[in-house]
Amino acid sequence: MEGDVGVAVELYVYDLTRGMAAMMSQMLVGRHLEGIWHTAIVAYGREYFFGSGGVQSCRPCGTVLGEPDRVVELGETFIPYQVFLEYVLGLGETTYGPHTYDLFHHNCNNFTDEVSQFLCGKGIPKYILDVPQEILDTPWGQALRPLIDSLSEGARGVAFGQNANNSLRNYEPQEPRRERDVSPDLVELNSAIEEVRRNSIALEERRNEINEKLAKKDRKKKKKKQKERKIESEGSSPEFTPDSGSSHSSHSSPSSSRVSSGRCGGGGGGGGKMADAAEGADIELTAASDGKRSAEEVDAEIEAQERKEREEKKKQREPPVVFKDAIDVRVEFDALVGFVDGILSPEEQQSLEELHQYMLEDEGSWALGDGFLNFVGRLLHDKSLKSEIRVRLLNVLAAAALKDDVILILHQDRREHVLMNYAHDVDRLTLEEQESLALFICNMFENLSSSEWLLYISEWQYCNATISNIRVTTKVAVHSLLSDQPVLQDRGSAIIHNLACKEKMTQNLNLRRILPPGCKSKVFDDVAVELTMALLQFFNSNPPEEQLYRCMKALSRFCQISKQDVPQLIQMIGPEPAKFKGASERIDRLIESISIR
Repeated sequence: MEGDVGVAVELYVYDLTRGMAAMMSQMLVGRHLEGIWHTAIVAYGREYFFGSGGVQSCRPCGTVLGEPDRVVELGETFIPYQVFLEYVLGLGETTYGPHTYDLFHHNCNNFTDEVSQFLCGKGIPKYILDVPQEILDTPWGQALRPLIDSLSEGARGVAFGQNANNSLRNYEPQEPRRERDVSPDLVELNSAIEEVRRNSIALEERRNEINEKLAKKDRKKKKKKQKERKIESEGSSPEFTPDSGSSHSSHSSPSSSRVSSGRCGGGGGGGGKMADAAEGADIELTAASDGKRSAEEVDAEIEAQERKEREEKKKQREPPVVFKDAIDVRVEFDALVGFVDGILSPEEQQSLEELHQYMLEDEGSWALGDGFLNFVGRLLHDKSLKSEIRVRLLNVLAAAALKDDVILILHQDRREHVLMNYAHDVDRLTLEEQESLALFICNMFENLSSSEWLLYISEWQYCNATISNIRVTTKVAVHSLLSDQPVLQDRGSAIIHNLACKEKMTQNLNLRRILPPGCKSKVFDDVAVELTMALLQFFNSNPPEEQLYRCMKALSRFCQISKQDVPQLIQMIGPEPAKFKGASERIDRLIESISIR
């Protein structure tokens, strides 16, 4: 090749973790990394890299890593091929010989940096060279060594150095690599995929709006019944007294009397209710008692039918692991009242009374006012308050999560994200708060609607981070499972089990497999990989049989969700599930199903 003909020089950049570093590095080393990089120089129609077998060459993309994650244009070189060949042969025989590879100090990136200096007069990007040693020191980083060793096996090329193939001296370099024209079919496919993603997000938003409208309709119906009962009660007595219509007051718990003492006035159905009082003015009440009875009977029949449908759906799904008897809600509420005594505003006192009606008087969520989530947000996020307040509130909410209509509360939190912003800071909370938060998240899987809410993928910004419900749920699950506290581990294993058994995790698998990395619709595949990493790390301990069963069942499901990445992780990181063979018959069956995949 003539010396005045320029040859394109490219840097092929591969992420050895296949995206896992971006997800797990914050937890492992306390800082975010985009990837752990392997690089190769592509010039003269060949790919050159350095590994444990020394300097090697193959056709572009000819290693087990396949296509690069990114390609960096380094520039052009006017060095003749024969000169470059002598240079790279010399490197293979000296500084980059077969046994000189060191993962920390003398690796593939040092090689490509030196070759780039020779060909183009400049090195490779600094961010590639700056992969911190602390992440390579972790068991995860050490597990990358076998993958690096396997590069030479899949290269099907030639080695330089002691085993150099002299026929390379007669190799005629190809034309510089050119970008292929983009296929119109590929453009059309990508457009269709993006349209499906946008429609999916729009559908989710529309579903939320419909649920909120249904919730308002339900609250209006409840309010109508309450007004009818009140009118009937007033009509049955010639004189109205403050005690009429409040016969249950004599049976209220001590906490109820303490809460009521802080309220302004005696009205329990003031303007703070979720449905505006003005809406009730438009309701026309019939005078005929038979008509009222008939309407009530119809309402009761509809509610019974709805309950029956919900129960049927519950029976058809995989039963979640929840903790129904973990706390005594009356004890927790009384303790909460004691801790907040004297520090609440009148509006917050009203919300506390509404919470009493919802949890202890078995009223529906319609009893909760518009300011209820503001009340919850203040107790959760005001760090000047005692930690015990947050613990008791979360325990009460964990009991509320078992109720069918808790979703009506959750839908109101779509804009402020009071609950999930607090949960995102799980690693900064006290141990007692972490345990109560994990209990709340776990119990949310009791109902289909609230468990679906945990898997929402719509994103928002919080503390300079982009988060979503599914990301926060995953973070709480991983943090709890990898804790050294038995209670947290128990609840973390339950959350991961429940996530793995959700039908939504396996929806649109075929479509998700052809989407590009980083696409929002691939979030469930990313979650499966992240949770698998946590499970494998948890397996290095000696978990009890029940927790081991939940985690092994989750791992089996994740093998179905991410059929390539999860089995590769098991092989790379270990331990092999077979290590736990003999723990119980049900675990042995799960290990068998994992090994088949």
